[in-house]
Amino acid sequence: MRILPAIGMVGLLLVLGCGKSDSTAPAGQAPAAATAKPTSNVPPLDATNIVSIASGSADHTTLVTALKAADYVTSVAASGPLTVFAPTNAAFAALPAGTVEGLLEPKSADQLREILKYHVTTSTLQAKSFKDGQSLGMANGAKTTMTVDGDKVSINGALIIASIPASNGIVHVIDAVLLPPAKK
Repeated sequence: MRILPAIGMVGLLLVLGCGKSDSTAPAGQAPAAATAKPTSNVPPLDATNIVSIASGSADHTTLVTALKAADYVTSVAASGPLTVFAPTNAAFAALPAGTVEGLLEPKSADQLREILKYHVTTSTLQAKSFKDGQSLGMANGAKTTMTVDGDKVSINGALIIASIPASNGIVHVIDAVLLPPAKK
């Protein structure tokens, strides 16, 4: 199966935010809260679904935990098609200390869900199909901007470093987190 080697080579994670806590994580490591007990159940999924791919990898524990904490698993596991832009563990380990832990608290579920939605758009969008300056509407209603420079493609400055096809769309692994603009 072509997907499994790609999964082993890249880590994708989709968590970010802006919260504060006293907890810290060493550079390059996911925060300890990434292994927190999930708050919702994962529905049965096919083995190549976006959520199943994440669930099957040790590099995706924060993503899966965040999806559960935000009660967003079913949406990302939907038949799609979806395009998910997923930061690596290192990308969100670079967030300010306590950010992820704060977002995983039950009182932050709505905020976390909005952040996760800022990493999802409908359709299966291949990296080669993006145009420089192209605007994408994300699931939270906000827009992102694509930049294409030769064979390098980025979204809001986060470089796409790998792409993994899934049964319900595609995952583009990115090297930075996407923070949604403040709502007016």
